[in-house]
Amino acid sequence: MALRMWVQEPDASWRPRGDTLARIAGIFRPYRLQLVFTGCAVVLSAILGLLTPFFLRIIINQGLLGRRMDVITRFSVYTLGATLGSAVFSILYGYLSVVVGQNIMRDLRNQLYEHLQGMSLRFFTVTRTGEIQSRLANDVGGVQSVVTDTAANILSNATTVLSTLVAMVYMDWRLTLLSVGVLPFFALLGSRIGAYARRYRSKAQAELADLNATMQQTLSVSGMLLTKTSGWRDRAVERFRRENDTFTRTQIVMAMVMRAFFNLVGLSFSVTPVLVYWLAGWLIVGRGDRHLTLGAIVAFTALQSRLFFPLTSLLNIQVDVTSALACFDRIFEYLDLEQEITDAPDAVDLAPQDVRGEVEFDHVTFRYDEAQDPPALENVSFHADAGSLVALVGHSGAGKTTLAYLIPRLYDVSSGRVLIDGHDVRKI
Repeated sequence: MALRMWVQEPDASWRPRGDTLARIAGIFRPYRLQLVFTGCAVVLSAILGLLTPFFLRIIINQGLLGRRMDVITRFSVYTLGATLGSAVFSILYGYLSVVVGQNIMRDLRNQLYEHLQGMSLRFFTVTRTGEIQSRLANDVGGVQSVVTDTAANILSNATTVLSTLVAMVYMDWRLTLLSVGVLPFFALLGSRIGAYARRYRSKAQAELADLNATMQQTLSVSGMLLTKTSGWRDRAVERFRRENDTFTRTQIVMAMVMRAFFNLVGLSFSVTPVLVYWLAGWLIVGRGDRHLTLGAIVAFTALQSRLFFPLTSLLNIQVDVTSALACFDRIFEYLDLEQEITDAPDAVDLAPQDVRGEVEFDHVTFRYDEAQDPPALENVSFHADAGSLVALVGHSGAGKTTLAYLIPRLYDVSSGRVLIDGHDVRKI
């Protein structure tokens, strides 16, 4: 069956197949213990990272302002320990997620390659080679991102956002309201820009694939022979230039979109602390608030900076998960392709040393496609004795190569039988 090339970025109307999630769960099941450890490491890393702003508040309020070196030393050690502990658990969950992701990719590649090895030659003649390689490389690679990054990041970001918000409310609910009002705006804008970046990245990948296909077609020996003998050199050069220009423009737009995203991040980190300082100053100077301390303001600003990237990432969950599910669906689509060439239940083992080499075609009719009319071969019968030399003579397209394909069962006949030593090749 012919398969169209899939675009990496799914459209808004795309929905996963009904059994996709269940099949994905089955793929993850052998690694559930590693996934549990990964989740624990993610939570511990987020909690330990949350302690450092609290230690910073104590260092400023009780250590620096109170001129107590013992407090500064002790809580500096605590801060260093919490930072190192968070880094260790972050490395641990990164390692575990990579191990799980790579193992799952290995399993998927093995399954997909083994299944493709069982497909008939018909499949490979109607499906572009680049598309098959794309399924093995790009789609399986797309699955890696959800296994090694997306799943762990969702848990990590959700834990970070929730714990940080609780800590911010604990420090000062008024500053929290200001931050909650400002940061989502930047995070939402960042997610929009990120969506554009992903769209152009997918577009660039598709255009690069076309560019590589053009080079493969025109710079190969057969392609060069065709180009030179047909006088298509100028046409080939023009086609390459056109595709190359399109790819270049897309790369430029993508670079500018990414530049806008990073500028937005810098703007967020610059604007929100200023607003916090202004509100804190107004509360302390204008309202005479005695509960809000310098240490709390600095610690609050440190907590606030932890929210932007997790919020932006969480806003993009649907796009990331949808892209990953689309990759899984494309892989499952290939795994679900019916293998035309299969052994009959009563197939016999015929050892190579036992083969005499007698070949018989018994009223064989064959079509490369069911709609092909007339068929490539129609009601062909002949017998070739073992050890004899048989010459197939005929004009181009008469079916000589097709006959040779049917003997090793690269295709199955539409009707009739092909026999080797009296055995139907479908039962060997």
